Amino acid sequence: MIGVDGGKPARAPSLDALGSCLRKSARIGLIASVALLNLSATDAKGPAQVDQARMLAADSNPGEWMSGGRTFDEQRFSPLKQINDGNVGQLGLAWYADIDTERGMESSPIVVDGVLYNVQPWNIVTAFDAKTGRKLWTYDPQVPLKYGRMACCDIVSRGLAAWKGKIYVAALDGRLIALDAKTGKPVWSTLTVDDTDRSYTITGAPRVYEGKVIIGNGGAEQGVRGYVSAYNAESGKMLWRFFTVPGEPAKGFENKAMEMAAKTWSGQWWKPGGGGTVWDAVAYDPALHLLYVGVGNGSPWAQKFRSPDGGDNLFLASIVALDLDTGQYVWHYQTTPGEQWDYTATQQMILADLTIGGKPRKVLMQAPKNGFFYVLDRKTGELLSAQKFSPINWATGVDMKTGRPIENPAVRYGEVPVLVSPGAGGAHNWNPMAYSPVTRLVYIPVSETYMAYAAATSYDLDKHQGLGTSFSGYDAERKKIAEYADAHTKGWLSAWNPVTQKEVWRVAYPLNGSGGTLATAGNLVFQGTISASMAAYRADNGKKLWEMPAQNVPVAAPITYMVDGEQYVAVNAGWGGGLAHVERSKYTSLFLGKPRLLVYKIGGKAKLPPMPAASRIVPELQAPPKVTGTPEQIAKGEKLYGANCVLCHGVAARGGVKDLRHMSSATHGEFLDIVLGGKRAVNGMASFADTISKDDAEAIHQYVIARANADWEDSGK
Repeated sequence: MIGVDGGKPARAPSLDALGSCLRKSARIGLIASVALLNLSATDAKGPAQVDQARMLAADSNPGEWMSGGRTFDEQRFSPLKQINDGNVGQLGLAWYADIDTERGMESSPIVVDGVLYNVQPWNIVTAFDAKTGRKLWTYDPQVPLKYGRMACCDIVSRGLAAWKGKIYVAALDGRLIALDAKTGKPVWSTLTVDDTDRSYTITGAPRVYEGKVIIGNGGAEQGVRGYVSAYNAESGKMLWRFFTVPGEPAKGFENKAMEMAAKTWSGQWWKPGGGGTVWDAVAYDPALHLLYVGVGNGSPWAQKFRSPDGGDNLFLASIVALDLDTGQYVWHYQTTPGEQWDYTATQQMILADLTIGGKPRKVLMQAPKNGFFYVLDRKTGELLSAQKFSPINWATGVDMKTGRPIENPAVRYGEVPVLVSPGAGGAHNWNPMAYSPVTRLVYIPVSETYMAYAAATSYDLDKHQGLGTSFSGYDAERKKIAEYADAHTKGWLSAWNPVTQKEVWRVAYPLNGSGGTLATAGNLVFQGTISASMAAYRADNGKKLWEMPAQNVPVAAPITYMVDGEQYVAVNAGWGGGLAHVERSKYTSLFLGKPRLLVYKIGGKAKLPPMPAASRIVPELQAPPKVTGTPEQIAKGEKLYGANCVLCHGVAARGGVKDLRHMSSATHGEFLDIVLGGKRAVNGMASFADTISKDDAEAIHQYVIARANADWEDSGK
């Protein structure tokens, strides 16, 4: 590798019961300090001296990228234009760093005072010299391996925050940790989740506004009650917490907002938690002093179990505005009332000033999973416009008088599977979009997706496990839907005019799953592509100006920064995360190399090493072992697979982070050791011994073998 140490990040034996026998040898300590920072790149106060004034003046120092979206408005636009539409063709690799993971890389780095801070799966943080790639320090929070099983959509992290000499990382196990930016040593750590018996996790990036660290959590797929919290950036003390769904009425409500929300629920929703996690999107308007949070899906998915009499189920799938100082409710807009398709509103929110109808408006824009592009007045929450940005069938439009979707009744699924678009992956997922105030266009990674939804026959509210949906039975209907989905699923980069609510141009991709976007004043849009490359397009018309092989898919959003008068573009490349979970088997044709942090500049001469002889993702179906299970055992395994495995390994075992139909003979031989013994916990596959029996695991194994044989026969091999 170029400009970085070739060693792997240090990891100590985990405190988890399984960890001591699973961690790689020679991994040490909670902290690792590889080298001291070069203070010539910082001021006398030390590195990462980010504060409110500096963030508000970010455009006067455009060479920095001090927060995930660069500025409080989350536009992911850079005023830098040294790299532009006239010379981007000369872009080359400046340096790179191998990343010790086989999982998804969803984070955007931050760059402050010549130091690039990056985070990878298991929340391992590394600081680099942003110019040379020299590693400065690495910190590993030692997340217990069992959390790899709790995270619905991979062991990812989407970024870091910086404030007054500290770097903040939110760990998968719910801890919020402040690190000394100079050494990487922990300054303080606090547990942000209040019920460790529930499957809370954190994959989102923390944000810091006015000295308050804002963080939410995930876990709605496994039964939790969502909330967002604020912590003192200096001490880690919690300042306030806002719950996004109401709790048990008999215990009283935390505030008037929860009392209001409870009127939109029925049954005993509090037993499975209700969901509504704030697992990613946050934005902030310093002038209005408002914090905006995007709220996720219901728990369980099927509404008939969590709220049997229906209702809007506030604040699921909503944008909620809060007072930054107190966390008190100000307004909300619900994108998907009565949500039951995993249509989260946790996708990135962008703040901008637009002229609409001849009048200047301060707006909030979001393109959530449900397929509508929303423009809201960010002071009042008034809906200004909403239009489809991708083909969908769950609704025909949005009623501008009520602000409610005009829903297709057929998508309120029962036990018979129905085709719904978008599928759970959404028309736009977590991959950040970007807005250019120069072109006045939003650049969206768009997906056209489909999915078979069906309700389970029953759901145990007390165990709060599973989605309340079914992934087995009605084979003919499921096969028909899967064939339609395979034929119609696609992806593209869309340049969207938020004023006219129309697409200006698009770049089509051969498959769905390209990365987040970056817009610059150089009339450029950068995006990692599903073709395992990094590309740049003209921001005004979409013409491709540059593309370079990346050997992996850069699903994360790129950033750009400047050091010593030279502009760089950086991106994390590593296929995985939610995209890999929900997409189909055609992705196994990808030939992927090692995950890496890639940094480019004009005239860069660094070269990636040759691709390995064999991909980490098998390029085609391999001959599976013969089916030895009985029909009854396979049927049992199908139900158990749907309840325990589908989120990570795909519907009908077709794709996911690891396509189980492609297991090697060695993996088949180790199946019980992996599922029950936790043999691959370090890779995110923790033991399920507390949930399923040996007979259950063998039934799942036989089901997967049967599925592999069925697809092998269908492929004509």
